[in-house]
Amino acid sequence: MLSNEFIDLLKAIVRQPSVVGAEYSFFRVLQRELEERGANVTWYEGLLVAQGSKPFSTMFSAHIDRHGLICTGPNEFQYAAFVSADRTELLNNSVSTELMTKIAERFQSASVFAYEPWSGVYMGNGIIKSSYICEFRNNLIFEVEGLDDVVAGTPVAFKDSLKINGSLLEAQLDNVLTAAVLVHLFSLGFKGTAFFTAQEESGKSWRYLLEWFRRFGGSTNRLFVVDTSPFPSVDEAHHQQLVLREKDANASFNKDVTMVIEDFCQKNNISYLYKDRYVEENNERLVSLGKKPRSLGRTELGRIIAASNGLVDGTTIQIPSTGYHTMEESASKESVDAFIRLLTVLSNVRGK
Repeated sequence: MLSNEFIDLLKAIVRQPSVVGAEYSFFRVLQRELEERGANVTWYEGLLVAQGSKPFSTMFSAHIDRHGLICTGPNEFQYAAFVSADRTELLNNSVSTELMTKIAERFQSASVFAYEPWSGVYMGNGIIKSSYICEFRNNLIFEVEGLDDVVAGTPVAFKDSLKINGSLLEAQLDNVLTAAVLVHLFSLGFKGTAFFTAQEESGKSWRYLLEWFRRFGGSTNRLFVVDTSPFPSVDEAHHQQLVLREKDANASFNKDVTMVIEDFCQKNNISYLYKDRYVEENNERLVSLGKKPRSLGRTELGRIIAASNGLVDGTTIQIPSTGYHTMEESASKESVDAFIRLLTVLSNVRGK
């Protein structure tokens, strides 16, 4: 069972904004929660590092950015991840019309609020009334009612709160859920290092993390990157409690460490799935039907392994979820409980 302390923590930080490219006010929230639990906290560009008394004993990383909007002009709002990643037609790196249309459909009539990006001070609320693709910039523009006075550069977060629906936790969980678990670990006596990265949703977080390892890393930088993992339906998500990976589109992960996790799951009756195998099996079916295969995905870990020239390796541990990148993203309590149990064993703390 999930502890009341963990649920209360998750409820509190789900409400705090952390829009892609404007995460620093959320770093402040994390700093307070971590220091209250005895962690030594240090800030870097795009990265917050929390350490216990044995920082290289176990290292976890979770990204803390969530989707939202950014004001780009008078009464004009764009999808923050696209702006942060510089994905515009002007830079010859456009986002597909299909993806933009899908995103626009996710957030129709959603309640939002603007905030000051450094302090997190509330600046007013609004409602998304409509969205359209600007043919000149090939970018998605949102029309928001109620934020007429907001100036360019102001982040706008989706109004969120944790809902407990029977066996499910519901909110925009990617990736505040696993970030909350890492904070909670310090309550249990965690002595290692937890990294909290910015701008993962725009593909930049790995750079901040790699800079830290190049400056401070040891000879064995075994990293566990934690996240949620989307599935198209609740039934498919609930076929397993945890999601593992052997690789992504960029790199292969550490086989030995991955097998340690698989062995723990088998000995403790925790069901699991390898996401790369799942995608490859589905791709065989898609190709047989004459359809385009899907990518294995590009994770923070795959990017840092590929770029580090052997300095960093590790594996991923993910919680299966549904409702990807929406306000109704869900994960089962059973999966979160299994995830916490696994992390406590990996980090040799007393339990939840």
